[in-house]
Amino acid sequence: MNPTAQKALAAYGGKERWTTAKTITAEVSVHGWAFTLKRRPFFKHARISMEIARPVSRLTPIGKAPQITGVLNGHDVYLEDPTGKIIAERKNACRYFPGGRRLFAWDDLDMAYFANYAFWNYFTLPALLLREDIAWKELEPGPREASLEATFPDTLPTHNPVQRFRFDPKTGLLIQHDYTAEIISKLATAANVVLEHKQGTEILYPSRRLVTPRTPSGKALPGPTLIAITVHDFRME
Repeated sequence: MNPTAQKALAAYGGKERWTTAKTITAEVSVHGWAFTLKRRPFFKHARISMEIARPVSRLTPIGKAPQITGVLNGHDVYLEDPTGKIIAERKNACRYFPGGRRLFAWDDLDMAYFANYAFWNYFTLPALLLREDIAWKELEPGPREASLEATFPDTLPTHNPVQRFRFDPKTGLLIQHDYTAEIISKLATAANVVLEHKQGTEILYPSRRLVTPRTPSGKALPGPTLIAITVHDFRME
């Protein structure tokens, strides 16, 4: 591993913790223009659980119905009722974006795909540094940051193939994640800025994030707020 990846992994609990842990559970609230644009309700203290080693994630509620869970399994998604019965499903969900009616509105399955893969990418970042199917490259450091470029395989659901992660060179903590949310638009370049970290029961985790457009140079614009994320609780098991 390159020095920046090593420091980041250490900052978030260390290699042993992320190779032995199996799952993450969290409670999140999310709002922003991206939800409004797609006519989606905001997440208010939604519950999410996921596997660390593979992109499997569950988010409740996924929409207006309080007991309906949106589930991601790789590139496939489905909805579950409170008994665990599958009430709707969509294979290879990414191939339906971004055209057609999805330019104007997303249904629960669309949101199940987007929200679950996004959170899986955000929450499992330390483990992503250890994956052999992601190509990590250390970039020239800036005056206030150390950066990694990640090239994702098409087998993993993510925003776009090549992304940039900016870290504090002293602490190793993530300060900004740059990507293009291609399922919204190939022009949806975004800066996901970490505003706050909190100490959980076991590890430090990003507790507040703000996603806004970014300039070609990588600077996060002050607005509009595309997505604002608050993590109320975060646990690894």
